[in-house]
Amino acid sequence: MCVHTTADATHIATLEGRTMVEYTVAKVADETSQIDGNIYVGRIQNVLPGMELAFVDIGIPKNAVLYRGDVSFDTDDLEGPSRSTKRIEEMIRAGQTIVCQVTKNAIGAKGARLTQEVSLPGRFAVLVPNSTTIGISKRLPDGERRRLRKIIDEVKPERHGVIIRTAAEGVSADDLARDVTSLAEKWDAIEAEVRRSAQPRLIYRDLDLAVRVLREELNDDYRAVLIDDRDLFEKVREYVMAVNPELTDRIEYYDRASEDLPLFERYFVHEQLHRALDRKVFLPSGGSLIIERTEALTVIDVNTGKNVGTTNLEETVFRNNLEAAEEVARQLRLRDIGGIIVIDFIDMEPKANREAVASALRQALSRDKTRTQVFDISELGLIEMTRKRVNEGLLESVSTVCSVCDGRGFVVSTGL
Repeated sequence: MCVHTTADATHIATLEGRTMVEYTVAKVADETSQIDGNIYVGRIQNVLPGMELAFVDIGIPKNAVLYRGDVSFDTDDLEGPSRSTKRIEEMIRAGQTIVCQVTKNAIGAKGARLTQEVSLPGRFAVLVPNSTTIGISKRLPDGERRRLRKIIDEVKPERHGVIIRTAAEGVSADDLARDVTSLAEKWDAIEAEVRRSAQPRLIYRDLDLAVRVLREELNDDYRAVLIDDRDLFEKVREYVMAVNPELTDRIEYYDRASEDLPLFERYFVHEQLHRALDRKVFLPSGGSLIIERTEALTVIDVNTGKNVGTTNLEETVFRNNLEAAEEVARQLRLRDIGGIIVIDFIDMEPKANREAVASALRQALSRDKTRTQVFDISELGLIEMTRKRVNEGLLESVSTVCSVCDGRGFVVSTGL
């Protein structure tokens, strides 16, 4: 992982070998846009029954949005039907004060998304305050899940739920208990702050995105984390030393003054970033992808290009589509493309080939931590899929809308 800082942002490139697989831009934390994970005291401004949502004032200029499915309430306080049939206006009301957490930053015209199901993530566990939730990551092997299941009863606080993360694999009961205890203490401090005043405001700020990425990512698979800023290096090293001391020696300072090349040039990040912003992506055997973003969805077109094959047309098309499926999964992760995605593979006659390409795409996407859903290939050779939109994409995070064409890509002749 290469971490490069500028005056207004921190850029984090994750590489497997020499190939860049993820690129994250952590803009300088401010009070309005980079608020994902923060916890607020909010006041319900108005409830819209027809949209099943409420607008919430959390102390920033733009109201945040709370959907019905993210509303939490004590069932003992309610009479009548269960949650599944309860309407949003029966759960909350205008003027009510709530404790809520931002699950998604504001993107475009949409306000930040909130939930009342607050959670505090640590290195090995996630604390779910005032809950009976108990969970263990599905990515862990069965034997490890059984071991952790026994430990949960020892470390779980009385009033709170606990979810064990993938990073807890092989971790001792003492380390897990220490992580959960520190999270419980953090929540006690948050509750004390909530009681101080009912005014809409920030009461807990999550870690800087650069440190958060390491909290989510850093494990034995990483050979090194190179950071070219001394202050950030000290902060990250201190954090890793506290939560995962055996990985501390993998956090390295890349001294810009003594090195011949800047960090991103040394590891060829710049040229890969340029390619990741291009609409055309070349495949190793000569084919290509065209990636087009729209407001509603992203469309990816697969072409054979210079890939003319050696045996017959069907075999050439099949091999090209398999190669494209692998590259599509990499590009979605690299460009952080979310929402609805339609992929136009080249038409294949045999049903077995179509199923093999869809299976190859699912397999390639299994390495992506962001949740995806892939549907079967249609008669038109299209695959429809969704990828959860968590942040603005790579293109949006490193660009601004053109003031001449207003982002449309062409200038209209107004003389007409």
